[in-house]
Amino acid sequence: MTRQAPIDPATTEALIRVRDLVVGFGDRLILRGLDLDVYRGEVLGFVGGSGQGKSVLTRTILGLTPKRSGTIELFGRNLDAVSQNERRALERRCGVMFQQGALFSGLTVKQNVQAPMREYLDISPRLMDELALLKIELVGLKRDAADKFPSELSGGMIKRAALARALALDPDLVFLDEPTSGLDPIGAAEFDELIQTLQRTLCLTVFMVTHDLDSLYSICDRIAALADGKVIAAGPLATMLASDYPWLRAYFHGKRARAIAPPAEV
Repeated sequence: MTRQAPIDPATTEALIRVRDLVVGFGDRLILRGLDLDVYRGEVLGFVGGSGQGKSVLTRTILGLTPKRSGTIELFGRNLDAVSQNERRALERRCGVMFQQGALFSGLTVKQNVQAPMREYLDISPRLMDELALLKIELVGLKRDAADKFPSELSGGMIKRAALARALALDPDLVFLDEPTSGLDPIGAAEFDELIQTLQRTLCLTVFMVTHDLDSLYSICDRIAALADGKVIAAGPLATMLASDYPWLRAYFHGKRARAIAPPAEV
């Protein structure tokens, strides 16, 4: 897969800006003064050890997990300073794909994709049906998948249906939580290619929590690594490979790391 030109933080807008974020549960702190920027038009891969707080950060940015201190800006707006109506407008510009899909089991694929539309849009049922079918086809599913229930879908189809729902409102920013987990290597590679194609075609910004080294090598413009409650490194793949931080050395140079060189930048 061919990469886009490198993102220049000095001249590119940060759609997500997190500063000194602290999140904890009871006596346990998960995030300890975390800083992070996600720039318009990039695919940012967010990595870290199991239980380090990758998904916690996503949920905190989305307002699903409360923070103890720090600031979160979304599209240049401090989320602590916006009204409820402004918050809903910002939420509408975001799409979310959870790790296991999180589809509603009692709804068809089409009805799942329509769920955000029903909450945020005032459109006719006919138009809603047409838009849902468009999103379903956009992620590579056939039209007959629209009337299937999640229990009738394969793991790969569930991922694509969840991605269609994340794109339901034509978001600017998409959060993907372990999008290739549970897929075989061929299915994972196809899903990576789908993400990259949609990102470029729809001009998306993608915040992707992942453990998949192939995804990091093939479609991520930058990578941010989480350890000890903070982002310990952020930058292109070369920055990760050059880091002396022990966890990063083990992750990118260990026994299960890629044995090939990263693709050349273009």
